Amino acid sequence: MIPLEKALTATPDVSGVSSDHTGAASSVSGNGLECGGGAGGRIVAAPIAFEDASEFVRQLHRHHTPPQGHKFSIAAMIADRLVGVVIVGRPVARRRDDGMTLEVTRLCTDGTPNACSFLYGAAARAAFALGYRRIGTYILKREPGTSLVAAGWKMIAETPGKSWSVPSRPRADKHPIEPKLLFERTAA
Repeated sequence: MIPLEKALTATPDVSGVSSDHTGAASSVSGNGLECGGGAGGRIVAAPIAFEDASEFVRQLHRHHTPPQGHKFSIAAMIADRLVGVVIVGRPVARRRDDGMTLEVTRLCTDGTPNACSFLYGAAARAAFALGYRRIGTYILKREPGTSLVAAGWKMIAETPGKSWSVPSRPRADKHPIEPKLLFERTAA
């Protein structure tokens, strides 16, 4: 596992780069562990500690902080440069938390072409290899979902944007409160 400090120091300046759910379509190789990353080289999957994935999200994600925990995280690497992370955990919505479903709770890249769809595909394959039957994720309605479609995910629902704050448990909303689209992929 490459230390985050080394991987991040090799990352180019990405100020102003869109960093999630917006990557281009992927051309995934037969083994599913690498794909073309444009002129920069091939994208490969690597293990990453939750703390390191969270720090990447903290530094680059447009509108979210890192989640509270995870089942697993996967890094997208080009050579020794970290170009993206996916954090997968239990579904946030309790009705989806059936013990056989996981959720991509954060996906963040530095804007590298194909990194988003590569990570969505890797997350689904890892979840199915662990015996889970479904994996889902929510994106903002204004995001195109191109990477999800390229990775074989289907849009299954639209949810209204709402606050997590309720009178019995007040919370400060630190995320966009707007409609979201639920995408899902199921095991074959």
